[in-house]
Amino acid sequence: MGDTRKPRKQFQQPRKRWDKSRLEKEKKIIETFGLKNKRELRRIETTLRKKKNSAKGILALPVEDRAKRENELIESLKRIGVLSGSSTSDDVLTLSVEELLERRLQTVVYRKNLAKTVTQARQFITHGHIAVNERKVTAPSYIVLKSETDKVNYYGKPLQLEPPKAERKEELKKAFEEVAVKAARTKTAKPELEETALPEIKEEV
Repeated sequence: MGDTRKPRKQFQQPRKRWDKSRLEKEKKIIETFGLKNKRELRRIETTLRKKKNSAKGILALPVEDRAKRENELIESLKRIGVLSGSSTSDDVLTLSVEELLERRLQTVVYRKNLAKTVTQARQFITHGHIAVNERKVTAPSYIVLKSETDKVNYYGKPLQLEPPKAERKEELKKAFEEVAVKAARTKTAKPELEETALPEIKEEV
C-alpha cells in the first residue's frame, strides 16, 4: 500500500521534457482550456494513456476473452461522452487529449455560455457558483458524464454576466458623456434660477 503520508503521483512526466514542438502544443492547450498549470494536463494525459494501454491489452487477448473487457472499456468512455455508437478498441486508440479536456466541468460551463471565458468559468466553479445535478461542485477538473451535461447550471441564484471589455468601455464612455452633458445643463440653468428667485425674496422682505 505504501505510506499514506506520501501518496503516489497521479501523473507521469514525458520522456523528452524540452521538446520544442510539444511545449508549444501544450502552451496552446493550456490557454485554450484555461488550465492552471501543466500538472492538470499531465493528469489527463495519464488517464488517456491508461485507457489506450487497456485497449492494446484487449486487442492482444484471444477472441473469446476479448468481448467482455472491450465492452466494459467502451462503455466507460461512452458514459463520459467521448465515444458514441458502435465503437471498438481501435476508436479508443485514436482518442486525443482535447477530447477528454472537453469533458472537464470548466470547459462544459464555458461551452454552455454560463461564463464569458474559460478563466471566468474556473472562477465560478472554485467560488461555488456551479452545480451538477443540483449539487455544488468546486473542482474545475471534474469529469462531466454525458447524462449530467444538461444538469450543469448555476448553484442558487443565476449570475449576471458582465459584457466583454470592449462593450464595457463603450458603456462607461457613454455614461460619462451623459453625466458631463447633464452637469453642463445644470451649470447653465443655475444663474437663471437665481435671478428668478431674487425678486421673490425682495418682495417678501
